[in-house]
Amino acid sequence: MTAFGKPNTMGDALLAFLREEGLETPLLEYRITKAWPEVMGEVINRYTKQVYVRSGRLHVQISSSSLRQNLMMEHKRITQRLNDHVGSFVISDVCFF
Repeated sequence: MTAFGKPNTMGDALLAFLREEGLETPLLEYRITKAWPEVMGEVINRYTKQVYVRSGRLHVQISSSSLRQNLMMEHKRITQRLNDHVGSFVISDVCFF
């Protein structure tokens, strides 16, 4: 952004538009759900049934109870990795069910 509040680049203009229209958060939430397989890997993704964001928390359905327990112990680290992957603070926690 310039000193006059006008965007310097097309990316800045697009980001400003998304913020003004209230679309930035839904877009980032979508990116978090799509990042799950890449961040967590193929093995964990095989046991993943549902991934969605509600109220700032990522909800993930895991079909293996033992894997679910292991992931629950790592929820803070997983939250940080996902937020880092999208480059913004999007979720405050990950909940497994």
